[in-house]
Amino acid sequence: MTRTIVASATREIIIGFDQPFCVIGERINPTGRKKLAAEMMEGNFDTVIKDALEQVAAGATMLDVNAGVTSVNPNETEPGLLVKTMEIVQGLVDVPLSIDSSVTAAIEAALKVAKGRPLINSVTGEEEKLEAILPLCAKYNVPVVAISNDETGISQDPDVRFAVAKKIVERAADYGIKPCDIVVDPLVMPIGAVGSAGLQVFALVRRLREELKVNTTCGLSNISFGLPHRHGINAGFIPMVIGAGMTSAIMNPCRPQEMEAVRAANVLNGTDENCYNWIKTYRDYKPAEGGAAAAPAPAAASAGGGRRGGRAARVGAGAATE
Repeated sequence: MTRTIVASATREIIIGFDQPFCVIGERINPTGRKKLAAEMMEGNFDTVIKDALEQVAAGATMLDVNAGVTSVNPNETEPGLLVKTMEIVQGLVDVPLSIDSSVTAAIEAALKVAKGRPLINSVTGEEEKLEAILPLCAKYNVPVVAISNDETGISQDPDVRFAVAKKIVERAADYGIKPCDIVVDPLVMPIGAVGSAGLQVFALVRRLREELKVNTTCGLSNISFGLPHRHGINAGFIPMVIGAGMTSAIMNPCRPQEMEAVRAANVLNGTDENCYNWIKTYRDYKPAEGGAAAAPAPAAASAGGGRRGGRAARVGAGAATE
């Protein structure tokens, strides 16, 4: 059974086929959030602190941490800022972290201060990225998100995306990195632009699980990009992609409708034994006015368990905006 182990200083999480779906909170990311970017550049981490605490209270299993505030001299500005952000978040919450950057120097700087066993986000099939990131994975013994695009860009052909994922897994093996430490992102296309996007990713996830035996992830809200009422599409997508075998996603856990879908899928998938977490989270549930989904109490939610910028910017995908 494929199991990807990530950890904070005090808490270990397993991403796996027989585990509850891993929710990687996307909010600590300044791309597309001008206010947050400006705050971070000024050394103000109030919103980072708020987002970290709220996401864990809402049920995030892990937190993605990105400090890409500017495209101007990122090799100079991003390493120090990412380190500072990592240190602040690690001091607040006990969940494992995902180090999210397209700047190799920033990733290594963050690895040096990371506690436990973080996840690197990410590597692609581009030769330059493979040669830069895979040695870091081997050196620090950490898992990595592998995005299924290369120098040719993002293929509309799912067979090509599978081939890129296979290439990354094989190249990782050259560095002694096992398939269990590769979490493949098969790239979710917007369903509004590519009508077969859902069917494509379901088939790809099954192949990745059965043939490469790797765990998978995605920028969840990419599926609904460009459509109205995106949360409804996202919530429908979650149980279907989990049923196909996906084991994690980078998403906003502060959206009750989507987290309900995750928790329900865990129940139906058999990874919430005896419905324990569902009952603990929703035993006092009362529908909101008009029948809308109601958020569970924060204390209960914290017992549980499309993203912006960084990787999303590198693959050209869109995430929900607020």
